Amino acid sequence: MHSAYLSLGSNLDPERHLRAAAAALRERFGDVVFSSVLRTPAVGFDGPDFLNAAAIVRTGLDVFALDAWLHALEAAQGRDRSAPRFASRTLDIDIVFYDDLVIAPTQGSHLQLPRPELQHTFVLQPLAQIAPDFRDPLSGRTLAQLWAAHPQRAMALPVVAELGQPGTH
Repeated sequence: MHSAYLSLGSNLDPERHLRAAAAALRERFGDVVFSSVLRTPAVGFDGPDFLNAAAIVRTGLDVFALDAWLHALEAAQGRDRSAPRFASRTLDIDIVFYDDLVIAPTQGSHLQLPRPELQHTFVLQPLAQIAPDFRDPLSGRTLAQLWAAHPQRAMALPVVAELGQPGTH
């Protein structure tokens, strides 16, 4: 079994889409650890605020099969991949870490691990909340250490909701 560390976000009917994603993740993977849900302004474009969270799933799927499953989940929630990269979306789920795997993007795959978006508060803050002792395989630093050194730590994002149920955070 592998541990996958996910980043979830939505800014189009975000409460509905994040709850649907949480339910689908629980249905597929069982016990899922969720961070709090945080509100953040759109990055890279003008648009409604995003709601962001992180999750940890345990899976027997390889990283490419998991990525494909997550893309299908996004599509089921109305995600339009033909839209510009920096645009509003119903659901965005990225694999940030998959165990300690490091993958560079190739011509045949967009997948890059760890995800470079880890630098953004909306990805790092929720991941550090649920996996503070996980070590980034590139820097060797824990997520707690990365968050403690983050330039926007003093402006931590506000918690607006919880996705957890008994047995989850």
